[in-house]
Amino acid sequence: MPDKEYEWYKENPENKIWWLDNYDRRGEMVFSFDKVKAYNLFRDYPYALSPEELAIFKREEPFWAEFFMDRES
Repeated sequence: MPDKEYEWYKENPENKIWWLDNYDRRGEMVFSFDKVKAYNLFRDYPYALSPEELAIFKREEPFWAEFFMDRES
């Protein structure tokens, strides 16, 4: 059985962050800045992001930035 092909989307057309529409994968929230390198929100934030990517994420996704605020100390 071939792998399912998922689509990338943006919450807002002006955003730099793309989210992967992998609705059938529980507990996995994947995002990207270029649709090539993907990050798992729960595993990679904020550790795997560059300072520039982190600033963009905080600006475009304030809910998640606040949710994971304790990880930045």
